[in-house]
Amino acid sequence: MKCQQQRLENDFTELSKFGPLENGGFTRLAFSREDVAARGWLQKKMEDAGLEVRIDAFGNISGRRKGLSALPAVVMGSHLDTVPEGGNYDGAVGVLAGLEVIRTLNDNNLETKRPIEVINFSAEESSRFGMATMGSKALAGKFDLDTLNKLVDKNGTSLYQALKECGYAADEIASVTIEPGQIHAFMEMHIEQGPVLEMQGLPIGIVTSIAAPTRFKVSIEGRADHSGNTPMAIRKDALTGASELILGVERIASKEAGEKTVGTIGYLYVTPGAMNVVPGKVELGIDIRDVNMGDKDKAVKAVIELMDAIAERRGLKISYQQLCNDEPVALSDKIIKTLKDAADKLQLPSLIMPSGAGHDAMNMARLTDTGMIFIPSVGGISHNIAELSNMADIYAGTEVLLQATLQLAQE
Repeated sequence: MKCQQQRLENDFTELSKFGPLENGGFTRLAFSREDVAARGWLQKKMEDAGLEVRIDAFGNISGRRKGLSALPAVVMGSHLDTVPEGGNYDGAVGVLAGLEVIRTLNDNNLETKRPIEVINFSAEESSRFGMATMGSKALAGKFDLDTLNKLVDKNGTSLYQALKECGYAADEIASVTIEPGQIHAFMEMHIEQGPVLEMQGLPIGIVTSIAAPTRFKVSIEGRADHSGNTPMAIRKDALTGASELILGVERIASKEAGEKTVGTIGYLYVTPGAMNVVPGKVELGIDIRDVNMGDKDKAVKAVIELMDAIAERRGLKISYQQLCNDEPVALSDKIIKTLKDAADKLQLPSLIMPSGAGHDAMNMARLTDTGMIFIPSVGGISHNIAELSNMADIYAGTEVLLQATLQLAQE
């Protein structure tokens, strides 16, 4: 029993119609017009495969293939939304691979004891609302109405408003939560978003643990003044304060925290943004990650202390909102073994490895046995218009997912 590589390739070609850019990249921000169109396309694909489609109050789309029993289901999935000017692979490989697994079972009229589902999680990327993996967080019970209203995009639209505009029942957010044991197992296939597999010439990565982010939205307020008539000694330049913070985050992550700590300033908005005006206000975003919670906490503490020190020394007002403080998670030994056995059966060499990026699997791991498959990223590139994964590698990962799903669904 084999998946159909050409059918899988056709899916990526069709998906590429949603959010393409002239420069070759893709933008499908969460709950945007492009994202909604891609969702509609996926729903039709699920229905064509004979799946029972369910859309919850957070917009997560699930397609269910019935089993011979009412036992908890085996679930696969990832996400279709992208960062601005991203690629067409990222989490999409996990959604489309899951769909292809189900179609392959249909092709072979193979019945399973357990139901099998494929899910597209809403708003995995943090690009619009500053928080990542939100669809799976909602399943894990980490959202309420207050949070939906507090998270706001740069245009002033709240997450609550965005959900309502898409026709989702945001007021019923509590109904999205599921309890541990309601799902038998969860598996997510994803591009690696790094260079390790390609450098080692390996087609499959099997993930052991997932790093988690702490994110801050930071506001630095000084005073806008004339660039020619304001002496250097009395300036309250918000941008120079931001520059010190940016370099400080780099120093803390690279030299003062843990071996695996990384720190990033992902965006910077300067006001008023004129060449002849001392910047009066800066907003920026900080992303700190690690696979070790203690090391991440150390970095976060150092960054907060740095903000306080800069504010006092430069006479600035620095305030921040902590958008998330997720915990790194270890994935299921059972699913790791299941995936390794599947790869070995297919004679596909694999690497047991951690993930430096966050994924929906980290939230699902709190609900059920969870595992992840990585496939190579060409050049290690992701979140970039040059993002690419070879179809042969996507197909190989889908075959591993098929074998593992079959084993788990017959338990």
